[in-house]
Amino acid sequence: MSPLLLGIDLGTGSSKGVLTDPDGTVVATAIRSRPQSMSMPRPGWAEVDAENVWWQDVVAIASELTAKADGAPIAAVCVSGVGPCLVLCDENDRPVRPAILYGIDMRAIAEIGELTDRYGADEVLDRCATPITSQAVGPKALWVRRWEPEVWARARRWYNSSSYIVRRLTGEYVMDHHTASQCVPLYDIEARRWHEPWYDDVVADLPVPRLAWSAETVGTVTAAAAAATGLAEGTPVCAGTVDAWAEAFSVGVRNPGDLMLMYGSTMFFVQVLRDLARHPQLWNTAGVGPDGYCLAAGMATSGSLTSWIQELVGDVPFETLVREAAQVPAGSEGLLVLPYFAGERTPIFDPDARGVVAGLTLRHGRGHLFRAVYEGIAFGIRQILGLLDTEANPVHRLVAVGGGTQGGLWTRIVSDVTGHRQEVPQVTIGASYGDALMAAIGSGLVPPETDWTRPGEIIEPDPAIRGTYDLLFEQYTSLYRNTRDQAHVLARLQQAGAAAGH
Repeated sequence: MSPLLLGIDLGTGSSKGVLTDPDGTVVATAIRSRPQSMSMPRPGWAEVDAENVWWQDVVAIASELTAKADGAPIAAVCVSGVGPCLVLCDENDRPVRPAILYGIDMRAIAEIGELTDRYGADEVLDRCATPITSQAVGPKALWVRRWEPEVWARARRWYNSSSYIVRRLTGEYVMDHHTASQCVPLYDIEARRWHEPWYDDVVADLPVPRLAWSAETVGTVTAAAAAATGLAEGTPVCAGTVDAWAEAFSVGVRNPGDLMLMYGSTMFFVQVLRDLARHPQLWNTAGVGPDGYCLAAGMATSGSLTSWIQELVGDVPFETLVREAAQVPAGSEGLLVLPYFAGERTPIFDPDARGVVAGLTLRHGRGHLFRAVYEGIAFGIRQILGLLDTEANPVHRLVAVGGGTQGGLWTRIVSDVTGHRQEVPQVTIGASYGDALMAAIGSGLVPPETDWTRPGEIIEPDPAIRGTYDLLFEQYTSLYRNTRDQAHVLARLQQAGAAAGH
């Protein structure tokens, strides 16, 4: 009986699992949805209960999929998750507070500035290859030390979402190199190790996790974890990584010039580099394996805006909104949206940016607004691609993944706005599929160069409407500059109101 591989990906609204055989054939899938699992207790904060959401998701998904294995042995397990994030745990590995999420959590703005001033922006860029931003773990750790000292005093170890699950499954205190490279400023990207002076300064007395590569086996399932999950005691467990990198791995984005564009509740970019690059508006990270580096970028909102519109107009079926938007001409008849409804990450890194809808008239309907949101996100993508696609590290191949690729309208708008050709693979199960592939590699069932990708649809840009989008792109970039001060005043009013209500 052929052995199987188990991949699990932890999200904010849902977690997903997949069982495959060693050639990538899907045997079974599972999903655990928790639409309200992410809490936003204050503007700019984003948290998840790591034990009652992520660990319980793993327990439920592993139990369901081991029951579907039909007696076949599970050769290895690999888990990815949202990140980078900060999970602080006590001596019994129970979280002492909710996990603080990645760049959508913008609470540590003062600490970002403080650490940048303390170490020097140029020195941080030289050692970490990326600036300290809201995506980084370091300033969030400092925030907890400063503002929740009683919580910090109870903490004994710290994790990302995936490394927390590795600990619960195996008892090992380990983090993959890629995730560590997003824990700016704690990791030296060229030396591939923790930078002890800055680590000790920021994280103080919490011990350093052991470092490993994502597909590397780092431990085996303990008796306690076996009883909880249904996995056999002794099953190998790989280090895993951040979800976007597992998803890129799943669709063959592994060679220099490959770029993954992930259409989800937020938009995320992962580009594989030929050489290490340093850019003050992008995140440079270690890859999932020891041979490469990546550039990454992320927007704060994307698909979440379409959900907002759907709620705003009274829960109209999504298919209806897409159909109406498709009937609206390119440019939404002069309607332009800045999609900064939760601040923005790349390229402006402004947590106090706010959404703007410009050009509204009485003749605009919900189809116009829906299309304008798609176009506004596409303009943001165009800005970011302008930073990623350089002479030193050109983009040769753009692979589109995620739920937003379904239906075709959004991806077509993005190609038309950016001028980039996109590939949509046949199988876009997501990060859990990449996890299963890493488990196959880590267990030695397949060689490291194995790629399970199956080519699918190709989306070509329409040059006939490029002129319309070029004109609107100019207005998009100037609209932020011209409304930034007003948006910041409004953001302060919102924050003051939330604080008074809290």
